[in-house]
Amino acid sequence: MSARRPLLLPLVPLYRAGLAVKNWHFDRNRDAARELRDTVISVGGLSAGGSGKTPFLIALATLMRELGYAPDVLSRGYGRTTKGVLRVDPQGTAAEFGDEPLLLARTLGAPVYVGAERHAAGLRAEMELPDFHRGVHLLDDGFAHRRLARTVDIVLLTEEDARDHVLPAGNLREPMTALRRADIVVLRAGESESLKHALGTALDRATRVVRIWEIYRRMTLPAAMPARPLVFSGIARPADFELALECRGVHAAATKRFRDHHRYTQTDVDALVQQARQSGADGFVTTSKDAVKLDDLMLAALRAHGVLAVADAVVTLVDRERCAEDLRQLLRERTRLGQHIVGPKPGTTLGGRPR
Repeated sequence: MSARRPLLLPLVPLYRAGLAVKNWHFDRNRDAARELRDTVISVGGLSAGGSGKTPFLIALATLMRELGYAPDVLSRGYGRTTKGVLRVDPQGTAAEFGDEPLLLARTLGAPVYVGAERHAAGLRAEMELPDFHRGVHLLDDGFAHRRLARTVDIVLLTEEDARDHVLPAGNLREPMTALRRADIVVLRAGESESLKHALGTALDRATRVVRIWEIYRRMTLPAAMPARPLVFSGIARPADFELALECRGVHAAATKRFRDHHRYTQTDVDALVQQARQSGADGFVTTSKDAVKLDDLMLAALRAHGVLAVADAVVTLVDRERCAEDLRQLLRERTRLGQHIVGPKPGTTLGGRPR
């Protein structure tokens, strides 16, 4: 894959040098990363673009509950207008908390905290949540956020990542060799064979066992669907979304792409309605990540023209039992090594409630 921004290729060595210094600092100074009392499981990716972390976080949170843990989520809250550490109100807005944290809070029904310093967010969670809620922090987009110590590092990898360049010429925050720090690498079903060589090269000389998980990704659509919709989205990979709709038999009358994390305005919505009229679209299709950024007036304006259908991305684990056993083993090992308090607090049952 050629560089996304070839004119910036001369700056890549400078970026790599800065990255090397940062990682050298954290690799050799154990105290450089701040610890929380409870277990931290980081979910991240190599790319600054989307890799499907939000639906995977939802699947992981469900699995952790089945294992007896009570998860909360720590997120940066990218795109929010507020400052400091906040607990996400599911009835709030994306401007207050960020689109992905708001979507997680509404979908999971679990506590979600946002803060540029995830350690501060974790401290607030441990202070505010009652005992039976404690157990595990899921660190959203945490692989490169090394200032917070983690118990387990999970990294999502795509074919596009394997072909990409590091910043600023590409979208990779770190090169493929950074996967040697991971405990688990998550691949999409159907991509594992094509990634085998690149992954093997990247993990050569890894000093730890890196487990490989596979996931299925599917898109769910509501029963009420427009026949010829205007498809709009503000996500990292809109082409993938549009292709998935085509594969499901949804043929767009027109499409509109906004930048990732775009904050919608009434002007945007008015323009969408006008485009729908001009293209003969009888409604709209968008993603759940976009839908949480539409207020009541925007929703009403879209629905006045036609049906608004919201597509959800759903992740399932290919081998759920093996994934569960991998987590059990990793958490047991890290407990023996004294890395964080893993699992339910002493004096509680597996479900996390006081004895």
